[in-house]
Amino acid sequence: MGAQWKQKWRELTSNKKGQVVGKLVREIQVAVQQGGVDPTMNARLYAALEKARKNSVTRDTIERAIKTGSGQGAEKTQLESVIYEGFTPHKIPVMVEALTDNRNRTGPEIRTLFKAGALGTPGSVAFFFEHLGVVEAVHPEASRPAEDDAIESGAQNVEDLDPEEIPQNHVGATFLTDPKELAAVSKALAALGWKLQASELRYLAKSFPDLTEAQHQEVGAFLSALDDHGDVHRVYAALK
Repeated sequence: MGAQWKQKWRELTSNKKGQVVGKLVREIQVAVQQGGVDPTMNARLYAALEKARKNSVTRDTIERAIKTGSGQGAEKTQLESVIYEGFTPHKIPVMVEALTDNRNRTGPEIRTLFKAGALGTPGSVAFFFEHLGVVEAVHPEASRPAEDDAIESGAQNVEDLDPEEIPQNHVGATFLTDPKELAAVSKALAALGWKLQASELRYLAKSFPDLTEAQHQEVGAFLSALDDHGDVHRVYAALK
């Protein structure tokens, strides 16, 4: 499917707990801004809370993120999603989603990071990707037919979920859907007993150029530098 690049690379190359928590907090804030504070009515927030708890984010931190996202309390931050398109070294297409409260700060910093590659203009790279709604979920019935539930929920397709993300005696699946149907599909899957681990829009690469091992390492280092930026939320690259 071309899973989101950054998650696996971070797990393999570093143990930056504070950075991970910061990105999870921003995801909660944006989910609240877009869909409200009730996770039963906001699939993105539900999935963000599940991911935060899985990563041992404290209750106080979660509650503060919800308050900030809803405009309560002393901290009131309005985050804006900005997409940057470009190429890594060796011309690997990459899409960078940033969440920022100051576009004038983030833009120049991202351009500086792209000096090792090439920053494009809006639309210059997007055609290398499919923009889809993605729901990652697990079900306590190990024999649950994911394909049947995909049809019933209105998902366009279903693919395997990373085995490492599936608890023992559960079944896991990745459901793909039209972006406009993401919320409806997420809600339908939850009603069918699926526990959502992610419910979000992603850019999925259509193809993956071949690289040598040395080139792969160079591209990985470039992507890691992008992902380390505090405002960068997700990095999608056509990299196996």
